Amino acid sequence: MDGRQEIFQEENVLKLLIKFAIPGVFTILVSELYNMVDTFFVGKYVDANAVGALGIAFPIQRLIIAVSLMIGVGASTSVSRALGEKKYKKVNENIRNAITLGIVASIALPILIFIFNRQLIYSLGASDVIFPIVKEYIDIVLLGSLFLSLTNILGYCIIALGNPRVTVISLSIGAITNIIVDYILVVKFNMGVKGAAISTVISQIIGFTYALYKMYYHSKEIDLNFKFKFDMTIWKTIISIGFATFIVEISDAIVIGLLNNLLLPYGGDMAIIIVGAITRVSMFMYITIIGISAGMQPLAAYNYGAGDSEKLREVVNITIKVTFITAMVLWALVMIFTNQIFNSFIKEPDILVETVKAFRRTIVVFPIISIYYVSIYYNQAINKAKVSFFLSIYRQLLLFIPIVIILVRFMGVNGAWITYPITDVISAITGGIYIRRGLSKYRTQHDK
Repeated sequence: MDGRQEIFQEENVLKLLIKFAIPGVFTILVSELYNMVDTFFVGKYVDANAVGALGIAFPIQRLIIAVSLMIGVGASTSVSRALGEKKYKKVNENIRNAITLGIVASIALPILIFIFNRQLIYSLGASDVIFPIVKEYIDIVLLGSLFLSLTNILGYCIIALGNPRVTVISLSIGAITNIIVDYILVVKFNMGVKGAAISTVISQIIGFTYALYKMYYHSKEIDLNFKFKFDMTIWKTIISIGFATFIVEISDAIVIGLLNNLLLPYGGDMAIIIVGAITRVSMFMYITIIGISAGMQPLAAYNYGAGDSEKLREVVNITIKVTFITAMVLWALVMIFTNQIFNSFIKEPDILVETVKAFRRTIVVFPIISIYYVSIYYNQAINKAKVSFFLSIYRQLLLFIPIVIILVRFMGVNGAWITYPITDVISAITGGIYIRRGLSKYRTQHDK
């Protein structure tokens, strides 16, 4: 097991961050890419209502993804800390419990969604026109959700063990398969939304198969058996650590549902389509920043467990620089090519014009939000569960919701787009304050 720690000890921080950030980005990106790829194909080869339908379906898929990432991030952080503390039995216990918890959650949640899908779909803002399209898509996609969830959980566990490449490969296999099968079913066989959903399920099963094979390979190296483990103390620890990640993910779903309901009376189905479209594109930008921040987490957790305050500070400082520079590059690219990006999957000219305007308003100060996400994952890594929970609900739930309700009431649809930069500025300032506090307090405690 000591050999597994060499990756944390011998390489410089920037190389380590890149090595762990890439699978971090990939894990979240590909999990949400399924809906985006489906949106692209149905938008290009079906119609705008199909885009709106998948926009309604997205929060439901986001809920399932959020639960799996909560377990995966919680397990990964626990495993990294245990490695830093050289508690190898605890490493095995955390992985076994994470897999068991993942199976239980990944079976129970889709069943509940299936039972209450009618109420859920309408509560997310679906009109009578869009409802049957959403239901057809969700009923099929739920079948593959178990495989996607377990792929994420296994991937994060393998990352914590020092092999981030496995996650990249398994998720790449699923993503490429989804694109190919989507093309075959949607374009060649004209199966519409149903074909897109079937493609998602097939690709998730294939990606999971590879991840399971690699986990079995690693299990021999760490003497891990796959017996189910029900330790409620460990379950609570995993959930408490990863809960901030869950809130970050599910908050977007809540906001999308709220926006759909708020804007439907003002802009009708067009407003729903615009929300779905800008969410799909901005998602890629936020995922990149969140993924890099999540990639920092095992590095910060390991050094926190090992009591290395200087290395911990270096990890955080470099992560802030990398996320901000990355955010600037992404922001510049999408601002320049906004028309081309949305034109790739929106055929209707009037909808395209309004979507481009709305999108540019929402991301006008995007780069500064990187500080906020680094703050969330840093506080998770150093076991500040209450702080990370507060930060995770701060931007979307505590700030965005009340502000958007007020602005939409007085400004209509435009009020929704202006809400984004306002909350981003406030969140970035707050995140910076909590990073500074956390680093100063930990260094003071460690020096004592």
